[in-house]
Amino acid sequence: MRKRDHNVFTNAASLLICGLLAGVVVAAAAFPAVAMSGLAAKAGAETFGALPKELTVARAPQISYLLASDNKTPLATLYDENRRDVKFADISPNMLKAIIAAEDHDFYKHNGVDLNGIARAFVNNQSGANSQQGASTLTMQYVRLAIAYSATHPADVVAATEDTSARKIREMNLALQVDKEFSKDEILTRYLNLASFGNGAYGVFAASQVYFGKSPKNLKVEEAALLAGMVKAPTTNDPTTRSGYPLALDRRNYVIDNMVKTKAITQQEGDAAKAVKLVVKDKRTPNGCVATNQKDWGFFCDYFYRWWLAQETFGSTTYDRERRLKSGGYTITTTLDVQAQNGADRAVRKNLGVNSKAARMVAAIEPGTGRVRALSVNRNFKIDDPKKPQNKYSSDPKKAKKKIRGNYPNTVNPLLSGGQGITGYQAGSTFKMFTMVAALEKGVPLAYPINSPAEFKSEYIVEQGSPAACAGTHFYCPKNASASMAGVHNMWTAFGNSVNTYFVPLEQQVGAENVIKAAQKLGITFRSSDDARRATKEGGANQWGAFTLGVSLTTPLELANAYATLAADGKFCEPIPVQQIRDPEGNKLDVANPRCEQRISTEVARAAVDAARCPVGDRSSVSKCSGATARNVRGIVGKPVAGKSGTTDGEKTSSLVAMTKQFAVAGIMADPDWAQTNQQMGHDTPTGINPAVYQTLRDAMKGKPGIEFTPPNGKIINGDQRSIPNVKCQSVDGARSRLKEAGFSVVVSDNKIASDCPAGSVAGTSPDGRTIKGGVVTIEVSSGGGSTPNQGNTPGNPGNPPGRPPGNN
Repeated sequence: MRKRDHNVFTNAASLLICGLLAGVVVAAAAFPAVAMSGLAAKAGAETFGALPKELTVARAPQISYLLASDNKTPLATLYDENRRDVKFADISPNMLKAIIAAEDHDFYKHNGVDLNGIARAFVNNQSGANSQQGASTLTMQYVRLAIAYSATHPADVVAATEDTSARKIREMNLALQVDKEFSKDEILTRYLNLASFGNGAYGVFAASQVYFGKSPKNLKVEEAALLAGMVKAPTTNDPTTRSGYPLALDRRNYVIDNMVKTKAITQQEGDAAKAVKLVVKDKRTPNGCVATNQKDWGFFCDYFYRWWLAQETFGSTTYDRERRLKSGGYTITTTLDVQAQNGADRAVRKNLGVNSKAARMVAAIEPGTGRVRALSVNRNFKIDDPKKPQNKYSSDPKKAKKKIRGNYPNTVNPLLSGGQGITGYQAGSTFKMFTMVAALEKGVPLAYPINSPAEFKSEYIVEQGSPAACAGTHFYCPKNASASMAGVHNMWTAFGNSVNTYFVPLEQQVGAENVIKAAQKLGITFRSSDDARRATKEGGANQWGAFTLGVSLTTPLELANAYATLAADGKFCEPIPVQQIRDPEGNKLDVANPRCEQRISTEVARAAVDAARCPVGDRSSVSKCSGATARNVRGIVGKPVAGKSGTTDGEKTSSLVAMTKQFAVAGIMADPDWAQTNQQMGHDTPTGINPAVYQTLRDAMKGKPGIEFTPPNGKIINGDQRSIPNVKCQSVDGARSRLKEAGFSVVVSDNKIASDCPAGSVAGTSPDGRTIKGGVVTIEVSSGGGSTPNQGNTPGNPGNPPGRPPGNN
């Protein structure tokens, strides 16, 4: 800003005349209906001295822009008023000349108050002429707008616009001050940035976009004249309506004629401008997450919006935060990766439309930063019109009976991130990861063998008679999905084959409460009241035996971030939807930085990831994988990958996590309307969850290098190895006692094998030689026959139990 010098006499004369004329001339000129009474004159004289001498100007509401992570692709716009301030240099000279011609011919000549204009208006209004004139200069109009936008109370807004001589006098006084404080160019710029142009357009930038789809810098004469003519009565002179079009055209031509009179343009230029047919775009700027640039990006936008409202740095209340977002004029670069998001949008809708009861939900997050790269579900992010509803009745029979509609095809519920009544979905065996992490933290190595029977009788207590209980008892008795999965397993093979009767005893060994803590460290929260209670000591966390099988609720975003933490070598990062926020001046706000901390040791994380390579058909130099529930993922993604699939009882939900070093993608398929759905959610079928996940990851990774996961090393692989006593040809009872004394867990095989030892004696052990301290050693019984048996497997490797077809858990 620069202060402008004025002639002292001129300023004094202006103030004196304003004071003398305040009660009479101003009232008659500005408000012809006001009687020329002594009361008006008295009000003007007494009020003038008490008026404020300075104008406090608050920034008017500005539109905020959301961009994708490339910092250029538009995502959404959010605003209370569609306005974006521009600089003087960014406004077409045509626009500057047009607004002067329309509103204030002597703008560059007067000192903020046009005394000649007041006199002319007074004479005209007293002459009985049909057209009544006002005497407001552009500077006075700016003052009026500025007072209204700076008001902190509704009464102040009324006072700024009410038809009283006191208001007019205040405007005149402040206009004189403003004219001394700012240059004429700056006053003009400020006015054009504040004025309303109708159709939700505030300021010349928004008006240029709404009516002509261009920058104000590029406005032609006829376009500028139209906009200048609208500020006086934007609703009446609305060119987008049938009644307003001819009025807007007349007003445009009136402004063009005035531009000729003020010599802003030539007569020839004026005639040419008037000859141009009036065409407007009538394209209101989209507002909010229901009007994103790409229709499928609404769920990501909504996640950002909810994240913003939760940040105290933007205000003490959610109301304050929302107002700041919608009026602060921010340019927000979000974390949305266009390539990943588009891939997810295609994948979730492929072979499964928006009218499906099953919601196919996919979230992608970046390990090491927590940046959310994609959120997609086969739903329209849209409020269902209650007058013309598209949504079907709820799939829940009880709700449908009450004619309650479901959330398909339209919903604005946060299905992927939780909240607003969305507590999550069971993710099945993906939760076995948390048991493995807890065990690794306790020093249990990857090669730890457990004899996994077809049914395991645990020490966890459930209700007697429950389907989950052992027959006739109150003990939890989990089974495997297939009888062929029984046998000795380690973490690689048990995770690869998703062996329930490995992970429940492992959970029992390390403590269910520690498994729950591991899940919480990796970002799993408990939104449902039942889960929150069970996760506490008072709620019986130590008895939650089924936790490892994924009976707790989670969301795709939480699940993706939990696995991303492991891909980032144990560094947990809070999920975040922004990577840069700048205010209208371009200043960077320090609130978009990743918020990370080391929650799991690097070696534990690497060991867990190494086992997680098995289910998706991958392995490292130290892996001992056998069997895979989603074997084809590695080949489809084409890069080093890890993950896990999961299914709940009756296949009411299905899930898959697949991750590289750059992306962790989690998908859950469920019916959000009815948790007890009678629909089976598939895995590796055209309408299942697996294709949605691995196609999303494949597309997100296109053009990106494959980065190897670092394999673990040291004792976390094989643990503390101990020699196995040689018990060959001994009695089974004697061998059992000797092996137990050596600290091993002993299992006697039901299958007899031919050997040179007497029938019924010990033919050998599996493994033989060495194995983990406290590990399982299987006694193989001889059937005689003289053959020398195969003496088991290599130390710590329980062999290759048959796996199940991909997609089962």
